[in-house]
Amino acid sequence: MTNLLYSEIEEDLRGGVRRVLDDRCPWTGVLAGLEKDEPYDADLWRAVAVQLGCAGLPVPDERGGAGASWRETAVVMEELGRAVAPVPFLSSAVLATAALLAAGDAGADLLAGLAAGERIAVVAVPFSTAPKGPLGTSVRVEDGALTGTVTGVADGAAADVLLVPAPGGLYAVDAADARRTPVTSLDMTRRLCDVALAKAPARRVAEGEDAVRAALTAGAAMLASEQLGLAERCLESTVEYLKTRYQFGRPVGSYQGLKHRLADLWTSVAQARAVARYAASCLASGDPDTDVAVAIAQAHCSAVAVKAAEECVQMHGGIGFTWEHPAHLYLKRAKSSAIALGTPDRHRAALAGLVDLPPA
Repeated sequence: MTNLLYSEIEEDLRGGVRRVLDDRCPWTGVLAGLEKDEPYDADLWRAVAVQLGCAGLPVPDERGGAGASWRETAVVMEELGRAVAPVPFLSSAVLATAALLAAGDAGADLLAGLAAGERIAVVAVPFSTAPKGPLGTSVRVEDGALTGTVTGVADGAAADVLLVPAPGGLYAVDAADARRTPVTSLDMTRRLCDVALAKAPARRVAEGEDAVRAALTAGAAMLASEQLGLAERCLESTVEYLKTRYQFGRPVGSYQGLKHRLADLWTSVAQARAVARYAASCLASGDPDTDVAVAIAQAHCSAVAVKAAEECVQMHGGIGFTWEHPAHLYLKRAKSSAIALGTPDRHRAALAGLVDLPPA
C-alpha cells in the first residue's frame, strides 16, 4: 500500500531547502529579479542544485546522482513552489533528467553533469505539451544535424544543452548552436523562449518518443507538487493576513463568509496534497497506476493552485492587487502552470481514456 505520509528524511530535506530559500529567495528578491534580463537566479540555482545536491535526487548513485527518488524531488518542488523560485529546476532536474534516465547509456555523460548541477538542460518542446499530446515541433534531421523551430520552451534561455525530439529519437544539441529568442511570459519567474535550429550539430541519445514521454509524465507529476506548495503558501499567507487586518473593530478573518471560503480552500489543498503525493510515489516506484495518478494530480492541483492564488489576491484587499505585494507572483505562476504540460481538461480527457470512460 502506498504511504502518502512524509518520512523523517523528507522532512529534513524540506527544512534544509526552506532555510536556503528563506535566506536567498525572499519575495522581494524575486520581485526585483523580474526587472533584470537574467533568465534565472544563478546564485540560487547553485545553492539548491549544487550545494544542497537537489539536482541529482532521482538519479542513481552509479549514474552520478544522489540515489534518492522522485518522492524527495517532489518535496523540493513543493518548497520551490512556495517561494516561486526563479530557477530551472523543473526543466533541468526533472524533465531533462527524466528523459536521460529513460534514454539509457547514450546520455550518461549529460546525465552526470545535470545530477551534479554543473550543466542545465531542457527538453525542447512547447511548455504546454501534455504527456500524451503532440510534441509540437517542426524539427527535421539532415545529415546528423537538426533544422527547425520550437516555440515556447521553458527555461530555454538558461540551458547549456537542448534535448530536441525529432524524427528518429531524442537529440542533444549544444545550446550555443541554436538561436533563442525570449518570449514575453505571464510568469517571468519561469521564462519562455523560441528556439530556432539551422543545421545544428546533434547527437542522438534515445530512439523513438519513449524518453520524451517519460520526461513529460515525470514533469507533470512534479509540477503538481510545485502547485501544491504554491497553494499551501497562498492559504497560509491569507490566513495570517486576515488574523491581523481589522475592519470595523474586529479581525477580518472573524467574518463568517471569509471563514467558509478559507475552509473550502483548506479542504481543496488537503486533497491536492493527497493526489500530488500519490503521483510522486507512483512515479518513484514505477507503479502501473502512474499515468492515472499523474492525470488526476494535474487535473486537480492546477485548479487548486489558481483558486488559492485568486483567493490570496482578493482577501488581501487593495494591497493584494499591487505590484509591491507578492500575491501577483503566485497568481501568475499558478495561471501559467495551469496550462503547462497539459491543461486540466487535457488531463481529464487522458484520464477518461485510461479508465475506459466513454466520451460524452
